[in-house]
Amino acid sequence: MGLLAAALSACGSEPDKRCVDPMSRKQLPSYQCKSGGSGSGGSGSSSGSYYYGGTSKNGRVEGGSFDKSSVSRGGFGCSSSSGG
Repeated sequence: MGLLAAALSACGSEPDKRCVDPMSRKQLPSYQCKSGGSGSGGSGSSSGSYYYGGTSKNGRVEGGSFDKSSVSRGGFGCSSSSGG
């Protein structure tokens, strides 16, 4: 029952969010991402940007996006129809 409840509640949930170096796509500690800003042109190579969705393999991310709105996360029973 708990698994079904989790799957149904995932319909409107947020995608996974990770702090990532935009150049190398290496996952960084969360404190290196500035809260309130997810710009694509930060001045400082040590600051990361939030990466949404995707997976992390060997410390690098893939399959997601730096643009939160381009990543949709659906669960069991979610309708993926979007008016455009």
